[in-house]
Amino acid sequence: MAENTYDAIVIGSGISGGWAAKELCEKGLKTIMLERGRNIEHVKDYVNANKEAWNYPHHNRATTQMKKDYPVLKRDYPLNESNLDYWVNDKESPYVEIKRFDWFRGYHVGGRSLMWGRQSYRWSDFDFEANAKDGIAIDWPVRYKEIAPWYDYAEKFAGISGNRDGIPQLPDGQFLPPMDMTCVEKDVAARVKEIYGGKRSIIIGRTANLTVPHEGRTNCQFRNKCWLGCPFGAYFSTQSSTLPAAMKTGNLTVRPWAIVTKILYDKDKKKATGVEVLDAETNKTYTYNAKIIFLNASTLNSAWILMNSATDIWPDGLGSSSGELGHNIMDHHLGVGASGIVEGYEDKYTFGRRANGVYVPRYRNLFGDKRDYLRGFGYQGGGGRQGAMRSAEELSIGADLKDALTEPGHWTMGLGGFGETLAYHENKITLDKTVKDKWGLNVLAFDVEYKDNEKKMRKDMKDDAIEMLEKAGVKNVKGREGDGTLGRGIHEMGSARMGKDRKTSVLNKWNQVWDAPNVFVTDGSFMTSAACVNPSLTYMAFTARAADHAVSELKKNNL
Repeated sequence: MAENTYDAIVIGSGISGGWAAKELCEKGLKTIMLERGRNIEHVKDYVNANKEAWNYPHHNRATTQMKKDYPVLKRDYPLNESNLDYWVNDKESPYVEIKRFDWFRGYHVGGRSLMWGRQSYRWSDFDFEANAKDGIAIDWPVRYKEIAPWYDYAEKFAGISGNRDGIPQLPDGQFLPPMDMTCVEKDVAARVKEIYGGKRSIIIGRTANLTVPHEGRTNCQFRNKCWLGCPFGAYFSTQSSTLPAAMKTGNLTVRPWAIVTKILYDKDKKKATGVEVLDAETNKTYTYNAKIIFLNASTLNSAWILMNSATDIWPDGLGSSSGELGHNIMDHHLGVGASGIVEGYEDKYTFGRRANGVYVPRYRNLFGDKRDYLRGFGYQGGGGRQGAMRSAEELSIGADLKDALTEPGHWTMGLGGFGETLAYHENKITLDKTVKDKWGLNVLAFDVEYKDNEKKMRKDMKDDAIEMLEKAGVKNVKGREGDGTLGRGIHEMGSARMGKDRKTSVLNKWNQVWDAPNVFVTDGSFMTSAACVNPSLTYMAFTARAADHAVSELKKNNL
């Protein structure tokens, strides 16, 4: 094989990129995985995995200097000492906000698979059919029946723990044994089920944390340090799961520090021939060639690569012929919910630090319920007992303070909403030609916001949380409502949606770019709507399906 020539190129190494590499390598394709950032080796490079807050110079809190250096990251929880180098340097990689968008990125091998929340839920036909039913955007080109076997496949390998709850709008899967609820969660769940006649449910979260040994990986140790990298391999990440599987085949080459700047297109053959890469350390340019390309740079960066791959045929970028490239940006809107105190369990406590919570599946605009907005929301949350880190400002120093902090505090129960954002054509990203990043590349400009439908939904998200908790006996319930800025969910979707018609979509039902069928896009870019559940499991399923189709078409000489 000629130098820099492979059967397949995978751009990006996060959740979907790792899956693409695994599937292509296992099917016999010599594959190179290009990652724009540094390498992080499993276990060896999880340098803070065993540290506690007191092991950090500033007790794992953001310093004034950190806030200056990371103006975007400081907007929410990611800014801390423990894994600061897992997040992108805002000054090196800026972006333009026509409207505010909180973009939290991870440029390294594994991407955000090292830092994700691990909640893993299937879509149902309520989700796949929603656009057609509501007349929003365009119809999905697939239905649940077609994707269900791929959900099975992804869950069996990744290792998803959960309970088979029999909830139509949240299909059951191939689960490892579920984690247990706390006594308070069980009590509140039982009351909610009774009060609402089974129309609302509180279930244990379905999470990509192992509860038993699986695929050579150790089960969760209940340390709740997942975002630091798990030396036990107890949660699904590229490093713990798909990368070892791909490397085992002998077919994978991993190339870090490789910024893919464009996909190269042959207008005579009407397909892509490879990619152009800028070395992030030396600024030298390289070309890699392949028969097929999987674009998995993460939703917004994948759109950037397509837009930056402009030709005389498509001046707005590869895949832009429909006019939809860069449009229909979605995220889940959150920051709304409620919490309160639960009495009567003073003799009970929790075991370990469970890296999971409870989930309330969507119930609005389903089964006869009709609201003044479209779609719905779910809740994530949990019930636990305050520990020694709770606030004790009202206590004097000395013996009284020490005595108080040796006893656990109140039991609390809280719910936080995750609402669906509709696909609006005007929610878009574009290439800004005036602002450059560290490498002299044009950056993205964001013109994205949630609208009236989401604003109406957010009122229910808060009011329903208060109502459920109060009816279930939770005391001193207080609602909360943040600003809901999109990006906070870190569930960016859209920009290269799939569809049935090349005139209204960027990709076909197999995740192929209509304009270049040997280019597959299987990260969040392909999403045609957002649903209200965490999307990563869906990316896994569609990636495995697309890889299977790609290799099949390659063998038929159709690519």
